Amino acid sequence: MTSTVLVLWDVDRTLVYVGETDRAVYREAFRQVVGREATKLPERGTGRTMPLAVRELLAANDVDCGDAERFAEQIVELLPQLLAAKIGQLRSDGLLMPGATAALAAVDAHPALVPTVVTGNLQRSAEIKLRAFALDQYVDLAVGGFASDDSHRPALVGIAQRRAAARHGTAFDRSNTVIIGDSLEDVRTGVEGGAAVIAVASGTTTADQLAEAGADRVLDSLCEPQSVLQAIAELTSRRL
Repeated sequence: MTSTVLVLWDVDRTLVYVGETDRAVYREAFRQVVGREATKLPERGTGRTMPLAVRELLAANDVDCGDAERFAEQIVELLPQLLAAKIGQLRSDGLLMPGATAALAAVDAHPALVPTVVTGNLQRSAEIKLRAFALDQYVDLAVGGFASDDSHRPALVGIAQRRAAARHGTAFDRSNTVIIGDSLEDVRTGVEGGAAVIAVASGTTTADQLAEAGADRVLDSLCEPQSVLQAIAELTSRRL
């Protein structure tokens, strides 16, 4: 491979599954900020950015629209702090997705691939989750795209491309950028944001649904790192 490819990893249900921890954090943040219990929580496995999920949480629990934006900002600011306090629960209740470590290591080891993340998590939340499972060593978080950058997830591809370009001196666009994720939102992020899409049927979305949504390749899991590398090479017309 003679040129550089930017590889954008999703986090939740692609690399790690954190069990009930995220929902416990949403519940606690709502209680602290709003002053009562949340009876409805964000839907699982959607891939929505955290700021959007928080606003849906407030609406679903009938928070007055006059208070919603102020409460949303307070909850978003609180989420990473509460997640950090649950690092033990993350490790005990969460798990690595099958093949995640080996696939990450294979991409990181290739000199022409630049691995980072594009995720619906806030940056600090993503860092906490990845470090809890010792995955942060395989990605350059400084050039990623996070919900703390923009709540519109497709915009995060361009953010990561610009950050990676500044660091590596290479222009990144759809021809040399690949996103790897498990949800319909991951597929939309790549299609609308400017990246080829490798979908992994490891979350709540089936392989057929991912393909119908526009994924360029669909893998059953990350258990065969060579298949991940091959898909990256094929989608960027480069030889690994």
